[in-house]
Amino acid sequence: MRQSTRYSARAVGARRLAAATAVALALGLSGCVIATNDLDRDRDRDGMGGMPGSSQSGDDFSRGDVMFAQMMIPHHEQAIEMSDLILAKDGVDPAVVELAEQIKAAQGPEIEQMEAWLEEWGMPSMMDGGHGAHGGMDGMLTEQEMDEIEAADGADGERLFLEGMIEHHEGAIDMAEQHQQTGENAEALELSASIIESQTGEIEQMRELLGD
Repeated sequence: MRQSTRYSARAVGARRLAAATAVALALGLSGCVIATNDLDRDRDRDGMGGMPGSSQSGDDFSRGDVMFAQMMIPHHEQAIEMSDLILAKDGVDPAVVELAEQIKAAQGPEIEQMEAWLEEWGMPSMMDGGHGAHGGMDGMLTEQEMDEIEAADGADGERLFLEGMIEHHEGAIDMAEQHQQTGENAEALELSASIIESQTGEIEQMRELLGD
């Protein structure tokens, strides 16, 4: 079992900067990560109302929508894994338990919805390179940090969970805000707006718990 280490303000700040930089860089990558205006030009040229494999209902979607879903699915999966780690511990503050259960209840159905969209759009459920390609960006915790949460007990376990989830939520909000600028599908935009609102509220709640 790896030895548990504490987060430092410098490390958290550095990872937040890295997360923001990585999200910005991701928007410029090839493949699924292509700016929405490129897609719009393709559609104008081809006379298509959506990408190949889009819904027959006529609902449009952009590569920004695809990237949002592909990145948010593994992001949500890690949040659920973090919640499972804290819920497996004894003697956890009931308020932290309630929060972890709330996160699982919200993000599980959102994963299913995003997977359904990608299937409907004819797109893979993850970006090239698999889930591991998302490590070190958009608030995702490293394997070591996940092991630290798992190994820690009592107040240390709660603190690591809350600090890690705050940063995790901040990464999700960054991704959702980017999607608000690049997305086109109405339902996907509704989801990213909801993520911004709900996770901002949960960050406030977690900061209060850390203060207590």
